[in-house]
Amino acid sequence: MPAASSQPQAARPAPTLTFNTYLLESAVLSETRRINVFVPPGHGGKDAAPLPVLYMPDGGQAEDFPHVAETVQTLVAAGRMMPVLLVGIENTERRRDLTGPTTVESDKKIAPRVGGSAAFRQFIRTELMPYIAANFRVTADKGIVGESLAGLFIVETLLVEPALFDRYVAISPSVWWNDEALVRAADARIKALPAAPKKIFLTSADEDNIVPGTARLAAALLAHAPAAVSLTFKPMPKEHHGTIYRASEAVALEAVYGTRTAAGTGAVPGKSAGAAQ
Repeated sequence: MPAASSQPQAARPAPTLTFNTYLLESAVLSETRRINVFVPPGHGGKDAAPLPVLYMPDGGQAEDFPHVAETVQTLVAAGRMMPVLLVGIENTERRRDLTGPTTVESDKKIAPRVGGSAAFRQFIRTELMPYIAANFRVTADKGIVGESLAGLFIVETLLVEPALFDRYVAISPSVWWNDEALVRAADARIKALPAAPKKIFLTSADEDNIVPGTARLAAALLAHAPAAVSLTFKPMPKEHHGTIYRASEAVALEAVYGTRTAAGTGAVPGKSAGAAQ
C-alpha cells in the first residue's frame, strides 16, 4: 500500500467548498503525487452510505479540480446527480502521463517526455484505487472525467482497459494524437468491449483537429458497442477548447450520474447509444 501523509491538508479555494489533500508516494511513478478528495456536504461520514468514486486527471487545486468539485456540489444539492467521492490527481508531468506512444515527430516535441499513459494507468489501478478503497467508504462503481489530453487518456483507457472504469467522460479529447491511431483502431476495440454496463459521455467544441475524430469515435460506439453501453454524444460547436470543460461538465455529470431518466439527461441507453445534438 502506498504511503500517504498522516494528516490531510485542508484547502478552501471558495468559501462554500471544502476538500482535503493527501500526499501519495508512488512506486510505479517514482514520485510523490498530490491527491485532492472532495465529498459533497452531508455525505461520506462513517455512518453514511458508501459513495461511487469519480477520478479526474488535471485534478490539482490550480487546475480543474475546484470547478468540477463546485459543479458536483451544486448538482448533488439540487438532486440532479448522485453523490460521488471526487478524487483529483494533480499533475507533475502532464504530457508524459496523459499521452500514449506516438510515431509522429511533432507529437514527441510537445514535452521532454511523452507516452507514459500505461504507467499512469498502472498508478491509478494499483496504487491510487487501493488507497481510496482502504481509506474512504466507497462502492465498486468508478468513473473518470477529463478534457483535452486528459480526454485522450480517458478514450485510450476505454479502448485498452475498459474494465477499469464504469463511467467515462471525455471532453474534447485530443484524439489527433499519434495521427488518430486510437480512432482508427476503435471499431475492433469497441467490438471487443465487455458486456458490462457502462455510461460514456463525449463532447467536442470547435476544434478542427478534434471534432472529426470524436464524431467517428461516437459513430463506432453507436455501431459496435455492446447493448449494455450507454452513450451521450453532445457536440458543442459554439464553444472553444478553453471554454468547453466548464460549459459541458454539468451536462456530462448528469448524463453519467444523473438521478433523472435517460430522456431527461439526453442519454440514449443500451445498444442504440447515439447523439444528443
